[in-house]
Amino acid sequence: MSAEQVGSLCEQLVKAVTVIMDPASTQRYRLEALKFCEEFKEKCPICVPCGLKLAEKTQTAIVRHFGLQILEHVVKFRWNSMPRLEKVYLKNNVMGLISNGTQNILEEESHIKDVLSRIVVEMIKREWPQHWPDMLKELDTLSKQGETQTELVMFILLRLAEDVVTFQTLPTQRRRDIQQTLTQNMEKIFSFLLTTLQQNVNKYRRMVGAPQERDALTTPQTDLAQEPKAQANCRVGIAALNTLAGYIDWVAMSHITADNCKLLEMLCLLLNEPELQVGAAECLLIAVSRKGKLEDRKPLMVLFGDVAMHYILSAAQTADGEGLVEKHYVFLKRLCQVLCALGSQLCALVGSDSDVDTPANLGKYLDSFLAFTTHPSQFLRSSTQITWGALFRHEILSRDPLLLAMIPKYLRASMTNLVKVGFPSKTDSPSCEYSRFDFDSDEDFNAFFNSFRAQQGEVMRMACRLDPRTGFQMAGEWLKYQLAAPVDIGPMISKTGEGLCSIFSPSFVQWDAMTFFSESVISQMFRTLDKEEIPVNDGIELLQLVLNFETKDPLILSCVLTNVSALFPFVTYRPEYLPQVLSKLFTAVTFEVVEESKAPRTRAVKNVRRHACSSIIKMCRDYPQLVLPNFEMLYNHVKQLLSNELLLTQMEKCALMEALVLISNQFKDYQRQKVFLEELMSPVANLWLSEEMQRVLSDPEAFISYVGADNKIADPVLEDPSGLNRSRISFCVYTILGVVKRARWPTTLEEAKAGGFVIGCMPSGNPIYRNPCTEQVLKLLDNLLALIRTHNNLYMPEMVAKLGETFAKALDMLEVEKNAILGLPQPLLELYDSPVYKTILERMQGFFCTLYDNCFHILGNAGPSMQQDFYTVDGLASQFLNSAFVNLNNIPDYRLRPMLRVFVKPLVLSCPSEHYETLLCPMLGPLFTYLHVRLSQKWQVISQRSILCEEDTADDNPESQEMLEEQLVRLLTREVMDLITVCCVSKKGAAEHNSSAAADGDDDEMMSTDVTPPSSAELTELGKCLMKQEDVCTALLITAYRSLSWKDTLSCQRTTTQLCWPLLKQVLTGNLLPDAVTWFFTGVLKGLQTHGQHDGCMAALVHLAFQIYEALRPRYAELKAVMEQIPEIQKESLEQFDSKLLNPTLLKVADKRRKDNFKRLIAGCIGKPLGEQFRKEVHIRNLPSLFKKVKPSLETDVLENNEDGEGLTALFEP
Repeated sequence: MSAEQVGSLCEQLVKAVTVIMDPASTQRYRLEALKFCEEFKEKCPICVPCGLKLAEKTQTAIVRHFGLQILEHVVKFRWNSMPRLEKVYLKNNVMGLISNGTQNILEEESHIKDVLSRIVVEMIKREWPQHWPDMLKELDTLSKQGETQTELVMFILLRLAEDVVTFQTLPTQRRRDIQQTLTQNMEKIFSFLLTTLQQNVNKYRRMVGAPQERDALTTPQTDLAQEPKAQANCRVGIAALNTLAGYIDWVAMSHITADNCKLLEMLCLLLNEPELQVGAAECLLIAVSRKGKLEDRKPLMVLFGDVAMHYILSAAQTADGEGLVEKHYVFLKRLCQVLCALGSQLCALVGSDSDVDTPANLGKYLDSFLAFTTHPSQFLRSSTQITWGALFRHEILSRDPLLLAMIPKYLRASMTNLVKVGFPSKTDSPSCEYSRFDFDSDEDFNAFFNSFRAQQGEVMRMACRLDPRTGFQMAGEWLKYQLAAPVDIGPMISKTGEGLCSIFSPSFVQWDAMTFFSESVISQMFRTLDKEEIPVNDGIELLQLVLNFETKDPLILSCVLTNVSALFPFVTYRPEYLPQVLSKLFTAVTFEVVEESKAPRTRAVKNVRRHACSSIIKMCRDYPQLVLPNFEMLYNHVKQLLSNELLLTQMEKCALMEALVLISNQFKDYQRQKVFLEELMSPVANLWLSEEMQRVLSDPEAFISYVGADNKIADPVLEDPSGLNRSRISFCVYTILGVVKRARWPTTLEEAKAGGFVIGCMPSGNPIYRNPCTEQVLKLLDNLLALIRTHNNLYMPEMVAKLGETFAKALDMLEVEKNAILGLPQPLLELYDSPVYKTILERMQGFFCTLYDNCFHILGNAGPSMQQDFYTVDGLASQFLNSAFVNLNNIPDYRLRPMLRVFVKPLVLSCPSEHYETLLCPMLGPLFTYLHVRLSQKWQVISQRSILCEEDTADDNPESQEMLEEQLVRLLTREVMDLITVCCVSKKGAAEHNSSAAADGDDDEMMSTDVTPPSSAELTELGKCLMKQEDVCTALLITAYRSLSWKDTLSCQRTTTQLCWPLLKQVLTGNLLPDAVTWFFTGVLKGLQTHGQHDGCMAALVHLAFQIYEALRPRYAELKAVMEQIPEIQKESLEQFDSKLLNPTLLKVADKRRKDNFKRLIAGCIGKPLGEQFRKEVHIRNLPSLFKKVKPSLETDVLENNEDGEGLTALFEP
């Protein structure tokens, strides 16, 4: 290999690198250059000399970086095949580069330093300690040369700790060797890091003048010649802090607390050094956040001492005193985290067995912590909440007089913090400026603030548990102040009306905060104080003030109603105030800003009315005994409101009727309740059972015409000729739902018997109840099912064609629903200021959507409500099949989902086992068979789409529509799998997943890796019943196993852990065809191919595959044939595994070991994340084991007399 050869190759490489990095290069040139460079790295035998030549100081930074990259590539991919002398040559040269091959510390590019340190770490990972015992000594020697080398040594030590401990990017044995050797040498490494830090900081401070000796506002007086030297020391100090941060997290606590916590003391000192304070705070934070034995953490309490507290507080004051500068703000956030972590350590240590007393400086700590809670930055305020909660909850600290004295101050701070100000787009508060650093948009801030406020509510309640009276007193003062304060609407104009608040008005944000405060505090007071201690007179006085307060502003009125609800428990002590409360609420039910206005109501007005209705319902639900004496007055009032068809919306009417039903439950007299419900529902029954309504409900065409969806409307905002017809249908459906949901028998058996609600006993001895509403509701059932059938039939193409021009999209989803599914935030102002539906089309969409949901809500509630009277309705299963399940092919996913969730699932959960055969099996069988076909087709379309998407065919289906459709298929899949699980698997393992809320979204669950399937998952009685029918059994098994390879991680994980094995176990005893067995097993392996990249799914699927193979391989040799087709499978290992499995006497190996072996066998079909699919494998060889021999002494003096490192040849000998 001649020097000319190297020289000419290097010239070509320099040209290529220049072309790659030159923005003016054409795409083709750049690709050619790139290809040339990559091929050179892969194939050229003289990479090392070329790399070293390109890395020389004389080259440009870009070329040097490329030269070093070549060397890194050689170490990573060729090391195992390099001759020993070449390794030594490369290693010596790299150490030489660190010694004198880089520019000065202040001039050298950071990416050069980074790649150089990476090369050394890659060599360490392959050779240390066995073949390179003096590595640490060499680094020490290098660091003595000066700041440039010391900084590089710091980078090497940090990178090594990250690779070995944090990211663990190397084989287990190598990792163990290196980590153990690091641990053995940790004392030396730590003292080296600390000495380096101390020396450089001292030099730096001497040159710039210590902070104590200089005025904070003047620039440090540095001699100009000294300036670079000072900067170099500062750089090394920063590097040392960063490296310490990489070690503090995992080394033994004794190193952190050695020498009377010298490290912690230094870090506290550095908090006042502007250039080093962020790094110091980072290290301090990691140290203080350490978990582990309490005994080891005791020394951390030194940070509550006078010296440490002084430094921490003065650093916080200085940083805050300099206004909002990003650097100082970042530091303040770190410091705030340090104080929070200190609080957590305090809570863990005080009162534990480690006899730590409450520190003397607790007061000082609490004051400084409060300073962060009152800081203008909303982010800092929120950061302190969890720690306050922990302190208020703590068994011993919560009794400390110092903490109790903080409660009024904390509550006072909360009064400010609950006020929603600080939107990044605004300038109406000092918080806004900070929010611009922390939040991208107002929506972002809004989401953050809502969760922050909820968190504050929790903590305030804890504080009030310790001191309920103070909170109540403050709430009372604030409420009085707010009632007397003039309204300030601010610059924003509200669309609701002239002179009214918008959600940003100063008055509203104050009212809103005060309301939240009083609600949290008062509810806690009632929970904490004994009955006789409650300040009834003060409470009633506040209630009277609120009841007498009049306002025409919907947003403020909404707050007033919440305060009425919060103060309502006082009425239980003074029932004479109930009529006044009712009167206030009823006035709000019919609230209008402008009386008799024709314009659509805005959301703010609608919210007030809805709020008043729900307050009445809540009052009747929680205090029915209190309201019962006023029942007649309430009933008459509601009758009067109902008599005017246009006064209330259908929902409001029904809310009031629900309230009446709730009170009527207190009659505890079957006959009397039945008569009342008959009277209440007679207008509905007359309307619902009329001939016209029967015709409309059972004929899709008549229905479209009746609700006005076949018209063409000239003015789509004001004109709505069929609005009244729609509202009549809505009224009937809402009322039936309200009655079914609320009418009940008494909770105690004695009262139920006495009132005539019990009509016998089940074979099990459980009482059979009858509901007073049954007779009324059942006679309306036929028409309800007719309406559902009609609604399903509206989706037939010929019916959709009959919709008028204006209403062509009447059956589509509402925009709000779309945004919710796509996870798009609602614009803030829209929420309150716009009319609820803007056009008649949106009104029509809203009507269809609500109607569909409510019909199914009725059916879902009917079972628990009417029990055996409902389940024994003649031919109920076939009635369902002929209504809810007709024309499913045309029903879109967004309508099918709620049907499964609000109708089928509750029906299954509430149905007694004696009706499984007659009701559930005949209905669920066809449903599951259908759903399996439907989902398979939908997922096929999606997978074909992703194959076609490379060809990028232009079509009329925009991306957002595709995303929406795909997300809907995912949500529907989750709903179906959840339903199958509820039907088939007993709740032991499934209970925690059984929330319909989770079906909509949180994908965090797929990241959870703890997925040992619940061994107790057994089939339910219903599951066994369904699995007896062959076609249903097939549909369930195929759906479960096919769904494993559909691209929805959440669904895959749930199905794998809860459903697949119990279903398969049920059919194992039968004669399964070999084809079926291989299909199931292949299904799981396909799932691994699709979802293997997610740890949670991978673990669950491997476990399932292992279960199937262990259980079925002895009977089916075909499974081995499937295994043999797995890419890269090692045939000998498979043979070994198989023979052990088939020979029961050999099955002594622990289950975990067997499963690990199995996982290694099938590794070839476990999918990898996209980023790793084409990555070149790095192979690091194991070195002779450290554990068996005597550990080599790390004090060897081989290099003492041989500075050129020629003796290294010996050290690389095995």
